[in-house]
Amino acid sequence: MVKRIKLRTLLLGGFITLLFVVLFIRMFTLQIVQGADWHEKGVARWEKQSKIPAERGTISDRNGDVLAINAPAYTVVVSPQALHANGLTDMVVDGLHQILGKNVDELKALVNAKDSKTGGYAKSREVRNEGWKIDESKKKQIDQLNDKLKEELKKNKKGQETGLGTIKESKRYYPKGTLASHILGYTDREGKAVAGFEYMFNKELEGKPGKLKYESDTSGDKLPNSNEIYEPAVNGKNYKLTIDNQIQYYIEDAMKEAFNEYKPISMTVIAADPKTMQILGMANLPTFDPNKYWKTEDPKDFYNYAVKATYEPGSTFKIVTLAGAVQEKLFNPNAFYKSGTIRVPGTHQDLHDIKRSGWGTISYLEGVKRSSNVAFVKLGEMLGKERLLKYIRDFGFGEKTGIDLPGEVSTKINLPGPVEVATASYGHGVSVTPIQQLAAISAVANGGKLLKPQIVKEEADPNTGTTKTFSPYTVRQVISPEAAKETSYYLEQVVADRKDGTGKNAYIDGYRVAGKTGTAVKIVNGKYDYSKSVVSFIGFAPVNDPKIAVIVIIDQPNDPTVGGGKAAAPVFKKIVSQSLQYMGVPRSVEKKDEKDEKNNAIQAQNRRPAPDLTNKNLKDAEKQLLKAGIAFDTLGKGATVVKQFPAKGTPLSPEQRIYLFTQTDNVMEVPDLTGESLRDALDVLTLMKVQVNVSGEGYVASQKVTNQNGKRTVQLTLKPADALDESKDGDDDNSDKDDKDRQTGKNEQAGGGNQSSLGITNGVNKDN
Repeated sequence: MVKRIKLRTLLLGGFITLLFVVLFIRMFTLQIVQGADWHEKGVARWEKQSKIPAERGTISDRNGDVLAINAPAYTVVVSPQALHANGLTDMVVDGLHQILGKNVDELKALVNAKDSKTGGYAKSREVRNEGWKIDESKKKQIDQLNDKLKEELKKNKKGQETGLGTIKESKRYYPKGTLASHILGYTDREGKAVAGFEYMFNKELEGKPGKLKYESDTSGDKLPNSNEIYEPAVNGKNYKLTIDNQIQYYIEDAMKEAFNEYKPISMTVIAADPKTMQILGMANLPTFDPNKYWKTEDPKDFYNYAVKATYEPGSTFKIVTLAGAVQEKLFNPNAFYKSGTIRVPGTHQDLHDIKRSGWGTISYLEGVKRSSNVAFVKLGEMLGKERLLKYIRDFGFGEKTGIDLPGEVSTKINLPGPVEVATASYGHGVSVTPIQQLAAISAVANGGKLLKPQIVKEEADPNTGTTKTFSPYTVRQVISPEAAKETSYYLEQVVADRKDGTGKNAYIDGYRVAGKTGTAVKIVNGKYDYSKSVVSFIGFAPVNDPKIAVIVIIDQPNDPTVGGGKAAAPVFKKIVSQSLQYMGVPRSVEKKDEKDEKNNAIQAQNRRPAPDLTNKNLKDAEKQLLKAGIAFDTLGKGATVVKQFPAKGTPLSPEQRIYLFTQTDNVMEVPDLTGESLRDALDVLTLMKVQVNVSGEGYVASQKVTNQNGKRTVQLTLKPADALDESKDGDDDNSDKDDKDRQTGKNEQAGGGNQSSLGITNGVNKDN
């Protein structure tokens, strides 16, 4: 008996000892061997961490007007559990359907949602997407619905929880709506930057979130004397852009008018200060509202053609050839050439002006004004392949401009053969972007400097209070200031000459404007489709002190007969005239007001008087008129001005030209007087001692010269001004078009890999 007791005691003691040994080993393992791991897990359970969101930086225009800012937002939430407990599901479904416009079936599924773990009704669900980050006005409607639900609860003497509420958040808000949307881009509902400046500068704008760490009890309350780690949020930087809200509005307003008239695939306009290349405005149509980006159905509406699209520029590219020829002292405005057709040396390829028969033997200055392809092919020949290619590249074509907007593209430009050299001289076979074109024309305007386009004016750090300003950046000096000024004078004649200038529709009363039209036919299925074209106008003003440069591009207007002069130039005119007045740039003469005699008298006093050019060397006289921006015609083959009309001191109307006579004999060719008043036409013909017959009333619409018995007679047919304008439209604004022979042979492949279409349109744009 005693033995059994001892044995049991021994076994029990051994078991207890073994148990303690096991426990000790386990404790040793947990506390010593695995202690560090378990400590980390424990800390993770009692240590709480909260995220401190950073404030996204604001974006404003150059004057501080806000373009993008963070605004309060609210997300609608429902509690299926509470709704069913209080019998409010039908009221909530009906109310949210009316306020948010969300589908009834989707709302019913939401209020009947079940918890996957318990099988009962869910405690909380967000109303996506219609109830996600709604604005203050919608939130007030939700609050009013909640008040009705509370009244229903009181009436039925049920619980206090309605099952409907909102969570306060923040969202990106664009107070100007669609204004400058392609520049700004947008952030999605989750705050992710998707496009535009928001995307390009996302890292700087979003900042860095902070955090707070502390130890807590099982209830989540902070423990006394616990270790606390606090990292403050670093708010995003604020940016002031170079754009001006008012000029941006002028741009978009003018674009809408043309877009509604011509219904093109797209339109693009960029405006800049040519002296700094600060972008004053940039827009595309169609467009989108960044506040409601999800409602935009066509992805092309988000496309920023200004930097992402390549196209064949057509005659606006002639600016490069002209500037190069002026710089190399190869351009003689008084030299003559035979217009109409030219054969590319060493080939069987003929190139033509829009008027295949040409305008006869004309001066190179007239060729510039008429946008003669033949004139520019000859200038290209004078420059030669290497120099032409050098100027093309020096003006920035073939490389990105470096503008601080995402997605900028560029296409290399090569001129492998003589045909490609010839066609490139007038803008065919090369591929450019709108922003490259604007940088190039700005180089002519600012004295020959190619500048990097600038979109950011200031960067402010709210965390440190420091502000960084951005200065203009010169890429290179392309041409001399003297050559730039001379080129500007020739481009001014394209606009100032109201008879021959293809850019006459860009003329602004009181401001000196320089510019160039462009019309490029598109290729469809490998052939030129003359019903589809890209028309454009590019220019700057005032010529004597440039304040703004603008490019206007219209992709495929619904009228195939319109060119850059008719469709794009008026858009330029409207934008620039409004912008110059807004900028406080004074007019050189008073604006016309034919209905007010008093204003006409004042206007006459303020008009520039005709300079005294008689007995001056012809070249000196022409240079003087070019610098003054006055259109002129030279009559005769002499080297000295023997007579002039109007006479010196005569007040010149804004549209009036001066006729320089270098001969007085009766063999001088009768000038084209189309568009002149009867009085001016008679004065010119009287000086030439030519007999005149007149029919009709108004302005000269046509003229016919006959020779009877050794005496010349000019028959003038007059029409009212309105009828005259209609008859002239569609004639010279397409004068940069080439003929259809380019559809075949070697010329069709000019430019090789440089060919690409504007934006996302099909085919390749070809100059016409």
